[in-house]
Amino acid sequence: MASRALSQLLLAMTLPLLKLESAASVSTVQSEFKPSGGKSGQQLDQNNGVRESILLSSYVQLEFSNRPWPQELPENLSLLTASTSLPPRTLTALSLTTECCVKHNRTRFCTCRSGYRWNATLCSLYPTCLGHRPEISSCMCLSFHDAALGYCQLLPPVPAKLTLDTQLQKPRDTLNLILLKTEGATNLRWYLRNPEDPKLIFLWPGAKVDQMSSQGQAGLRVTHFSRHWTGTYVSIFEAQGFRWELEQVVQVPLEEKEVVLLPDKLSISCAASAGFQLSCCFPRTNLAYTATWSPREGSQVSLQNMSDSQCLVLTAQHCPAADTTYMCTLHSQNLARFTVPVSVTIIQDGDTTCPTDFSVVDWNITKAGFVAQAPCPVNKRGVVKRLCGSDGIWGPVQNSCTEAEILNLWLKAKLLLEGQGKPHEEIPCILSQLREQVDVASTPTDLQKLLHTVTLLANVVAETRAELTESALKDLLTTTDKILDVNISSLWTLAQAQVPSMGSDFLKAVETLVHSLSPQQLPFSFSSSNVLLQSQLLRHTSPPGYQMSFSTRPLLQAQIPWYSLAPLVHNGTNVSISSLVLQKLDHRLPSSYTQGLWNASYTTPGLILVVSITADSQAFTRVELLMDFEDMNGAPHCVFWDHSLYQGQGGWSDKGCQVHAANTSNTTQCVCQHLTAFSMLMSRHTVPTDPILDLLSQVGVGASILALLVCLVIYRLVWGAVVRNKIAFFRHAALYNMVICLLAADTCFMGSPFLPSGYHSLFCLVTAFLCHFFYLATFFWMLAQALVLAHQLLFVFHQLSKYIVLSLMVILGYLCPLGFAGITLGLYLPQRKYLMEGKCLLNEDGIMLHTFSEPVLVIVGVNGLVLLIAVLKLLRPSLSEGPPVEKRQALVGVLKALLILTPVFGLTWVLGVAVVFDQDSMVSHYIFTVFNSLQGVFILVFGCLTDKKVLEALRKRFQGTQSSNSAISLATNETCTSEHSKERSEHASYEENMTD
Repeated sequence: MASRALSQLLLAMTLPLLKLESAASVSTVQSEFKPSGGKSGQQLDQNNGVRESILLSSYVQLEFSNRPWPQELPENLSLLTASTSLPPRTLTALSLTTECCVKHNRTRFCTCRSGYRWNATLCSLYPTCLGHRPEISSCMCLSFHDAALGYCQLLPPVPAKLTLDTQLQKPRDTLNLILLKTEGATNLRWYLRNPEDPKLIFLWPGAKVDQMSSQGQAGLRVTHFSRHWTGTYVSIFEAQGFRWELEQVVQVPLEEKEVVLLPDKLSISCAASAGFQLSCCFPRTNLAYTATWSPREGSQVSLQNMSDSQCLVLTAQHCPAADTTYMCTLHSQNLARFTVPVSVTIIQDGDTTCPTDFSVVDWNITKAGFVAQAPCPVNKRGVVKRLCGSDGIWGPVQNSCTEAEILNLWLKAKLLLEGQGKPHEEIPCILSQLREQVDVASTPTDLQKLLHTVTLLANVVAETRAELTESALKDLLTTTDKILDVNISSLWTLAQAQVPSMGSDFLKAVETLVHSLSPQQLPFSFSSSNVLLQSQLLRHTSPPGYQMSFSTRPLLQAQIPWYSLAPLVHNGTNVSISSLVLQKLDHRLPSSYTQGLWNASYTTPGLILVVSITADSQAFTRVELLMDFEDMNGAPHCVFWDHSLYQGQGGWSDKGCQVHAANTSNTTQCVCQHLTAFSMLMSRHTVPTDPILDLLSQVGVGASILALLVCLVIYRLVWGAVVRNKIAFFRHAALYNMVICLLAADTCFMGSPFLPSGYHSLFCLVTAFLCHFFYLATFFWMLAQALVLAHQLLFVFHQLSKYIVLSLMVILGYLCPLGFAGITLGLYLPQRKYLMEGKCLLNEDGIMLHTFSEPVLVIVGVNGLVLLIAVLKLLRPSLSEGPPVEKRQALVGVLKALLILTPVFGLTWVLGVAVVFDQDSMVSHYIFTVFNSLQGVFILVFGCLTDKKVLEALRKRFQGTQSSNSAISLATNETCTSEHSKERSEHASYEENMTD
């Protein structure tokens, strides 16, 4: 029905049957007959006057001026002037095919009646009434903006059949759709309509989709089928002048892992809480699922509907009498049921528990060894977990929550790569939304999903050769700038602990997307705090070629000589060059270096330069590039990021790059023969390469090995004579174990250069592990000796149990370093960061600092404190009150203690601090190397040869003297000068402890 404001109502029809006979004129509403090229059943013979029936298809326009539609059309209509050349005829049947309505703006909306359709030509020329794209619609309704003539035509039989070749039994099966078609079928396209969204999704040959076509049939294959691919598959094609649309509904059952239980395991204290809640959540699909909980006694069950899932919540009013397993059962028509269990454990009296805690979320009382779980806040997906330790202490909160919108964008990008959607439309849309989501990222998983989304989009671009528009590229660069900002630097650290290659993957993705800028958008530039881009067309070149400069810190200038570009610019070829600088991203890359680089910790200038050259849609990488970095200190290396290293995690390589003398004194020039992500490595923490230093180290270690062997021989000869009391036994037992550990460590160190290096060599790995373990054990035995001495100094009259003290010393001396060495091996060997490049020693890239140097410096600090206590004890009584002779003797005792205990306690490692703070000083390196390589010599001299009891025992051993008691008394008397006062006697006893 049309309102009075509308001009008129139009109907289109066919005239299927006419009788060639005289017809009485009938009064009709304004009518007009207009032939439209219809066919007659027989040729009309005007001369013989024979009456016969024919089938005629014509276009007739009927205009109704009154408001309501007529209930019935007149059976007899006068055929007007358009048919005056034909004999009079009578209309005996009328079939309406098209209904048209005229709007205020003279636009006509014409809809086909059942069994009729617009032909393919009209479908391609005019838009649909509902706003759908004509290429994905069978156009039952079209919108006309001009006086177009046409009508919906009778549909012939369907010229094709769509069948499901295989019945999907479970997820990850392969879907096969077969379209049996006529030879005339053309312009075939596949679409998917999800249950939640009626909009058709275009399918392209992505990572999961294969499309096949042959004579008589076409096929669609979807591998590793999942619930995100369920729905109605639509095949649209053209045949017999019409556009056809065939559908096939495809369903697949849920997987057990898609059912989320919260919590999946629960411990509950009935005294603290009478009831509890369990949730069983499952995603919405085109299969109708129902869920049930069992047992249900004394519980209430409610259903919660969300946008993409449903949750069946069991609310138990009372604790069960004993440990109970609750079952969430899901079932759907014609599908087998599956059940997911949740165990509820009752906390008994005497069980170790973690108390109630209200940090971050509310944590109820939890049994030791259980993981407490809580739902994420609103608009986030995931679970917050917290382990209750075996000692009843809460562990750190593990937040795996992800923003729902970030997760949706990641899923869109993932499905786009798999084959859902049109890349040139979806990529700009996702990039635009992604830019806004960086600001709300608050967890490591948020950052991971953001970066992975960019990586997925880059893979789509690489697969489809899609080109980005200027606005899409700006969205990408803005997102990159925010991701590199310092505000989320803490998220990087936590996220990279889970995915070490995250920074490398992101760099590769940004490179790929930047290179896909459409040439029509050039020239293009972008500048922000962390991202700078210059892109331009180079139509001709001459000396000095292409130059670029960036106002970064340090300042960066780059140049491509004209002789490298000249072969590319010929016959008017358009060459596009893009130069991208990323700041702070180099600090997010793994500290991995290829062979040829020094094995040390490096620092980078904070920026990465990426250059790309494209000519005639073809990328060129073999071009000479000159880069000038200003204000560079230390020994620099020109490097690039090689994504192929370390099983795809990437690493710095200097292949094809070298350092050249620059034009100015404060500039370092890099020359590379290829294009990729460039930066500089500065070896601030690298020990200077010096053959004399290496020789001194080898000689010192060799001398230590000989000295330690002499120590073992001496102890073999005099052991029984020097351990007559417990204090002497503890001291010499610690020294003996120090000798054993240091001898084993120095031997492994000297033998490591003769072994085949690399992770494939078991002997190399064992040698590196033993070096780490025995060197650490040496220092832990030093700590054990210092702690025993501290106890003797502070608690003079407290007797020590020989068995207990020796057991504690063994645990401290061997088990503690074994734990450090084992954890280091387990953490860094899988990452291939355990070994130093080309050597069978522990990697110096941070690992040596954290797993060796830091424990050693802590031990040295404790030993230094013990030495300070010893000195203070030796200074009692006050030097200001005694006679000059006593002052001199006290000072001699202090100096003797310092001389003996400093090297034996490993205090020469304090020199390592000077090396850290003065990397470029050769003097500090020489002093540190000499003193620490001669540790074995110091133990021989100050632990054995200056010990009076050891010397006396050796003398008696070789002279055959039997008076051991008098010798021991003599040695003691040498340290005690008089017995005139109680203070003098105490002073002498401390000095004896120092040298005993």
